[in-house]
Amino acid sequence: MITLKSEREIEKMHNAGKLLAACHREIATMIKPGITTDEIDKFVEDFLEKHGATPEQKGYHGYKYATCASVNDEICHGFPTDKPLKNGDVVTIDMVVNLNGGLADSAWTYAVGEVSEEVQHLLDVTKNSLYKGIEAAQVGNRLGDIGHAIQSYVEGENYSVVRDFTGHGIGKTMHEEPTVLHYGKPGKGTRLKEGMTITIEPMVNAGTWHSKMDPNGWTARTVDGKLSAQYEHTIVITKDGPIILTEQ
Repeated sequence: MITLKSEREIEKMHNAGKLLAACHREIATMIKPGITTDEIDKFVEDFLEKHGATPEQKGYHGYKYATCASVNDEICHGFPTDKPLKNGDVVTIDMVVNLNGGLADSAWTYAVGEVSEEVQHLLDVTKNSLYKGIEAAQVGNRLGDIGHAIQSYVEGENYSVVRDFTGHGIGKTMHEEPTVLHYGKPGKGTRLKEGMTITIEPMVNAGTWHSKMDPNGWTARTVDGKLSAQYEHTIVITKDGPIILTEQ
């Protein structure tokens, strides 16, 4: 069942989103060759604790970390490790913040040091596709309009949109209805209503969209070893257009 959020619930989520965005701004200053995703994960947990918040995904189905840290060909749900990041890597840091019961979810892909023009183009297209999806999140539109806006743009740039992982509703729990696909047909799917809170989080691959799972049962990566990027915001649907709750 899709729940429409009250103004009070949205305000709590927005407060969590502002804190999450502040955490991402700090991470952006830390990303450089030699840092480990373990160090980033520890920073996030300490940052959230300092501000009276908690990492919602820690403990979720036994997940052990405050963040997901996905490097290069890892699409999502990468485990933080003690392996130093190298110049030219890309790393996606994804987290869900719980602040006084308000939840917010956002992921960002960071370039480590200097990356090639081709890699930067992948990052730019992925970020642009997120905002194209958000632009389509209007009252009266349907979920397929969001997916179509993302897919048509990404494929027009000769990249592919991951099908196996999606956006979702969010509110009292981290994953609620509806499922938000990043591909689809315009005019299809659930109609968007004022008060809906969802994540839009396109994962875009340089090669094929197909994924495979690591033995850890969590981490998905590209089947062809090519790079993947992801950008994600939590938004609320309003009569005046979508509002980003996790704006950086």
